[in-house]
Amino acid sequence: MPLELELCPGRWVGGQHPCFIIAEIGQNHQGDLDVAKRMIRTAKECGADCAKFQKSELEYKFNRKALERPYTSKHSWGKTYGEHKRHLEFSHAQYRELQKYAEEVGIFFTASGMDEVALHHPEGSGMQDGLADILEESHWCQVSGLVNSRESDIENYGKERRDEEEVKQRGGGTSVLAHLEMAVEFLHELNVPFFKVGSGDTNNFPYLEKTAKKGRPMVISSGMQSMDTMKQVYRIVKPLNPNFCFLQCTSAYPLQPEDVNLRVISEYQKLFPDIPIGYSGHETGIAISVAAVALGAKVLERHITLDKTWKGSDHSASLEPGELAELVRSVRLVERALGSPNKQLLPCEMACNEKLGKSVVAKVKIPEGTILTLDMLTVKVGEPKGYPPEDIFSLVGKKVLVTVEEDDTIMEESVENHGKKIKS
Repeated sequence: MPLELELCPGRWVGGQHPCFIIAEIGQNHQGDLDVAKRMIRTAKECGADCAKFQKSELEYKFNRKALERPYTSKHSWGKTYGEHKRHLEFSHAQYRELQKYAEEVGIFFTASGMDEVALHHPEGSGMQDGLADILEESHWCQVSGLVNSRESDIENYGKERRDEEEVKQRGGGTSVLAHLEMAVEFLHELNVPFFKVGSGDTNNFPYLEKTAKKGRPMVISSGMQSMDTMKQVYRIVKPLNPNFCFLQCTSAYPLQPEDVNLRVISEYQKLFPDIPIGYSGHETGIAISVAAVALGAKVLERHITLDKTWKGSDHSASLEPGELAELVRSVRLVERALGSPNKQLLPCEMACNEKLGKSVVAKVKIPEGTILTLDMLTVKVGEPKGYPPEDIFSLVGKKVLVTVEEDDTIMEESVENHGKKIKS
């Protein structure tokens, strides 16, 4: 397969295509839909290609004790970790609203599916009973992927449940109501252009298989993984879905330069020559990300924020709008600078070559009929232009046809049987 893929409709990555820049909003929206929309618009205005979020179904990502443990961090949005995470989690309806907004703004929209969910309802249980059982058991709404306690989500439950009943009827009234199986299932339904696999799920092989079988392009981060694991990931995904790429990533926030290991990009390029390679960065500033593009990263992901001082552990490792805009400008500049691998005298160099380009000149007076030796020749900026310096060795042993005065340029017509190689 060629080293490129159509990651989004009409937008190819790899080969000679521009680097695809993902603005990772993640959960830096503070649980506020209006802030999330502002961040989508900011990503577009700064020149990013895609605005990305993180979709979790919390009850399947964390066990009960993890959700109930006290969370006293300065970044906390609740007394427990569950309350904190639920504050930051958007509902399905809100995701649809954000996707619509991204379409209006004109930027691609996707999210990482952070966990697998299998939600089953016994046949015959009514909507009210099902909702009551769930609320009684967990005190928060985890229905059809709706993960938070907001009243709007509970209202949306009725619509989601009716949709599920239609699915059951189409399936012939089976006893198990399938399956908004996972966050990825919802994103698939949402028709996102590609799936982003976060580093924490890269070695979750069943998850990878299910995601790959959806047939959408995949961007797979490699934080916390070994090279052996990434080889396994390649072997699992490739037969199921050839349209994917790997991102070099180190999962630390903020990331220190000595832990970035940009050379992994080159190693990935050697080991996986038929897929694009990219970089997901958590460092401060933009220099390292620009260097990743110079090394050949075809997809670049960076977290963004509207204010680094906001509550939340990701903000300090995120780019504010001015930084994101500068990153995009710098990446596009570097892409232009990478240019062609062909080395040749370029039209833009002609003026400098005409002014400063050197020629072979006579170090001493050389009488007509003399056989040239190296000690008769030297290199200077000459007028007119003569043989270029790289021809000096090939002139040795040739006979001059006319007398060449000391410090004169050695011209083509002055040398017997010597091809024209004068630069012009």
